[in-house]
Amino acid sequence: MICLCAQWCGTCREWRELFDQAAAAHPQLRFGWIDVEDEAAAMGDVDIETFPTLLLADGARPLFFGPVPPSLPQFSRLLATVLQQPAAASGVTAETPALLARLSAVLLDS
Repeated sequence: MICLCAQWCGTCREWRELFDQAAAAHPQLRFGWIDVEDEAAAMGDVDIETFPTLLLADGARPLFFGPVPPSLPQFSRLLATVLQQPAAASGVTAETPALLARLSAVLLDS
């Protein structure tokens, strides 16, 4: 689970606490936070227009990529749906696996 945000974004700053709560509630999953401006090289040509945007994956396989409302109940429903139906990818494009690989490398290095 990777959250793509920006430090200048007030919504992202508010969302960070909820994202951290979700991480604590799901210790079996890996959660990472990426500031898209700090990691512009890893973002490549991907432009995030709406914050927060999530990239959910099972290993190297993206399952969901898109903006989400900064709401813990909605995020929890999304997470439950993705965990229950991992074969149904949403918002994933041909470029998403490469983005996932680049961002995963950033998170492993930090």
